[in-house]
Amino acid sequence: MRELIAHAASLGVSVHVAHIDGPQRGYYDSVSKQVVYDYELTPVERDTVLAHELGHAFYDHQCYGNPAYEAAADYYAACLLIDPERYIAAERLDPAPDAIAEVLGVEPKLVRAFEARALTRVRGITYVHSKMGAGQYRYAAAY
Repeated sequence: MRELIAHAASLGVSVHVAHIDGPQRGYYDSVSKQVVYDYELTPVERDTVLAHELGHAFYDHQCYGNPAYEAAADYYAACLLIDPERYIAAERLDPAPDAIAEVLGVEPKLVRAFEARALTRVRGITYVHSKMGAGQYRYAAAY
């Protein structure tokens, strides 16, 4: 949590906790540069929502509900919360996204976003892209 708050500060974003009615668990207000998340969230939900909303802040998304923006924010959150080495160890135990998510303490949607955009598998070897898609690879694990 401290790392996420520090990251928010580095983006010039303040973080607030409140009761949020409805299906939303949090949101980013681009005008006031603040993220608000619901106080009833579990720690895993809180970190996921906060990291996701920081993705919207990083990209300065101002149109909510856009599937491309949501996917980008999920990937950003995955890069913030998923350590590639821990991912590899979890994948070796059980390659199911739900199982990996439980080991890593993130929501399964972030594991799926990470797998879709940060991994390349070639002949039984998994390569992890560098964070935020800089286009470089590094050896990660062999099945």
